[in-house]
Amino acid sequence: MSGGADGDGGDDRSRPAPASRSAGVDRETGDRALYRRFPALALAWRNLRRNRLRSLLATLGIVIGVLAVATLGVFGNVVSLSAAQTLGGIGDQVIVSPDENAGVESLGPREVQAVERAAGTRGEVVPLITGGATARSGGSRTVAQLYGTRTPRTLFEARAGELPERHRQGAIVGPEIAEALSLRVGSTVEIEGNEYRVVAVLAEPEGFSPVTPDTAVVLPPGEFREQEFSQVVIEAESGDAAETIAADVRERLNAREQRVSVFALSSVVAEIARFFGLLSAFLIGIGAVSLVVAGVSILNIMLVTTVERRGEIGVMRAVGVHREDVLRLLVVEATLLGVAGAVGGAVLSVLAVGGLWYFTPVALDVVLVPTNAAYVLGAAVFGVLVSLASGAYPAYKAAGERPVEALRG
Repeated sequence: MSGGADGDGGDDRSRPAPASRSAGVDRETGDRALYRRFPALALAWRNLRRNRLRSLLATLGIVIGVLAVATLGVFGNVVSLSAAQTLGGIGDQVIVSPDENAGVESLGPREVQAVERAAGTRGEVVPLITGGATARSGGSRTVAQLYGTRTPRTLFEARAGELPERHRQGAIVGPEIAEALSLRVGSTVEIEGNEYRVVAVLAEPEGFSPVTPDTAVVLPPGEFREQEFSQVVIEAESGDAAETIAADVRERLNAREQRVSVFALSSVVAEIARFFGLLSAFLIGIGAVSLVVAGVSILNIMLVTTVERRGEIGVMRAVGVHREDVLRLLVVEATLLGVAGAVGGAVLSVLAVGGLWYFTPVALDVVLVPTNAAYVLGAAVFGVLVSLASGAYPAYKAAGERPVEALRG
């Protein structure tokens, strides 16, 4: 019997501790290990856990500030990049048209040759004859914008059929014309009493363009009564090349008198980019204000905490804790608040950017750019710095107080 009793007692001793007790022991062991290795960090973590609601509110302020800075910066950058993507290659184009104020109504072969010499190998020159007409097919008709050019591939893209290298016969119709008249490749369309076979249907434009493909009918230049051109479009190899070509065209054709109007679309793109840059900076400024407000909140909380803990700090100083250790403890507390808020704000910012892509027509390649990651990272670093700056003064004030005065309260 006694052996059985001893056996039962041995069984009781060998039973595992309850889960809650085991978890408490593990936490205490972890806290002791943290204290031995990083005493200031362990004490700061303990103090923040003692006032969880106050710590949570301070962290929440940083979270909101970081979220505001990061999301507003990313949103402004995404809008700017989307606008640049929508504009497409418009910044590489130069439009040369006759100056009607000077009495010039068209561009002849001489002017076109001068434009071609100015462009050289830096761009492709496309002379255009433009006009308007009524397009008919079967019992339907619609208004069309006519373009006459031998090189349609430079300015247009085909949705159906194939654009010819040299446009000598047939008609190329825009998507709205094809839909209104039920046209497809091989159909016949009537323009001003002449019938043309449709050789291609143009694709819908993805961005802005000096021509309007939607309602266009592109014919060979020989089909027009006018043999002089209404305008010349230059497709340059880059925006810088476009500006250089525009300056050369002005120098060649407007040296003696104003004959042509030269418009480099890169200047419009630059103005748009400048506007969106200002918009992005404005949005970041708004977010920064909210982050500074969060910093003021942390400053207030740290000051209140310091006042409430005067006795504790006095005891620490009285038992031999150095001024630098007290300062380090309070700065670490502010740093922990800042890091927690910065991480939380950064995570929420990433989720917000993902929602922007998921719920709006913004392209993924515009969202996944390094500059957006820089905004999120910069906002997180800014949040930590604001927390440090907010906690530095209360920490310095508490550490510099004399132990006797702190013990008096």
